[in-house]
Parts: sequence; structure tokens; C-alpha cells
Amino acid sequence: MNKWPNSEHWFGTDELGRDLWQRTWVGARVSIFIGIISGLIQTIVGAFVGGMSGLLGGKVDNIIMRCLDIISAIPYTIITILIMVVMGSGIISLIIAISITSWIDMARLVRGQIIQLKNLEYIMSAKLMGASNLWILFKHLLPNCIWIIIIQLTISIPEAIFSEAYLSFLGIGIKPPMASWGLLANLGIKHIRTHPYQLVIPGILISVFILAMNILGDGFRDAFDPTLNTVKDRK
Repeated sequence: MNKWPNSEHWFGTDELGRDLWQRTWVGARVSIFIGIISGLIQTIVGAFVGGMSGLLGGKVDNIIMRCLDIISAIPYTIITILIMVVMGSGIISLIIAISITSWIDMARLVRGQIIQLKNLEYIMSAKLMGASNLWILFKHLLPNCIWIIIIQLTISIPEAIFSEAYLSFLGIGIKPPMASWGLLANLGIKHIRTHPYQLVIPGILISVFILAMNILGDGFRDAFDPTLNTVKDRK
């Protein structure tokens, strides 16, 4: 039933006669949903942990950072496979598997920014007035880190989509009859010699989406990064 792209089936059909145009966009919905939710989880967890680590400092900061080092030292694929074995394949388990270690970069970036900001005069004034650490973090510090959080979020989403595609391509992610870009690539690799379009089409879509998100992230960086704006003003 494999049919090459034609006027009736724009992306052709698979071995079961299913229209790949429709399955591609259904798969896009699944892949992008996983990417956005995973990116948001990474952003929230990483910003909070990194913010508290940088604000509290001392032993608390050392303990948190050593824990991050331990987590990052464990191979990502091993953690993912263990989670998928315990929880089974599915969207929820994929989101957990992708998010469980990917927030570390966000935490380190936010921590570094908080360390630079926490000794400013208005932060010291808030402490002297009795403001709690959580109030200072959410009211004063994180809003001043919003530019780095947004930039990292635009990086986290395509990374999560690529991770989903990678895991599904290996056969430990999304399972049929559901569809995702990674699963379509997994099914298409079986026909790479006779019907390469089944692999090429989802591969192109993954590449284009990741490229678009990276360009968007560069745009946000150019717009929000104060160091870049300072250099431009000097020129």
C-alpha cells in the first residue's frame, strides 16, 4: 500500500495505506505538545531550584550544586530507559523522562544570574525590611532574570522535541497507533531504500521546527540580553 506523494496523498501513504499528510500533522501535535510541556516543566523547576541555590548560598548552594553534578553525571539514556521501563511508553512518561534531568542547565544559568543580583542595594533593603526569601526571589530576583529564562525556554522546547524524536526513533517512546515525528521516522527507516519519503518528510519537519525555534531564541537573546544591548550602544 506504499504510495509515493501524489495529488490525492500529498505526503504519500504508509504500508497500511494511511495518509501520511494527516499522520504527519497529528504527529506534530503530539511532538510539539511534549516539547512545550517539557520545556515549561524544565523552566519552572530549574528557575526555582537555581534561584533558591543562588539566593541562599553557603552550604545549601554547595549541596544543591553537588546534587546537580551527580544527576548530570548519570547518562541521560539510562535514566530515560529506566523511567520508560517502570512507567511504560506514553506521553506522560516521555514528558517525565525528558524533564527529569533537562532542568539542570536552567538551574545553573539562573543561579549564576541570582548570585550577581542578590547583593544589590534594593535586595539588601528588602532583607532588612523582613522580606522572606521566597518573596525576594519571586518579586525581585526572578523578574530580573526573565530574559535568560525566556531564551533558555526557546532552547528547551526544541531540545525536548528532538529528545522525543530520538526516543521514539529508537522504539522506546511513542508507540503505534499514536503518531509523532519520531515514530514516523522510526516507521520510515524500514522503507528507506524503496520509499525514502517516509523518513525524509518527518526528518525535514523536525529540522525546520528546531531551526525556527533556535532562530526565535537568537531573536529573544538579541532583544533582551542587556550585555549585547550595551555593546551595540557603544558602537
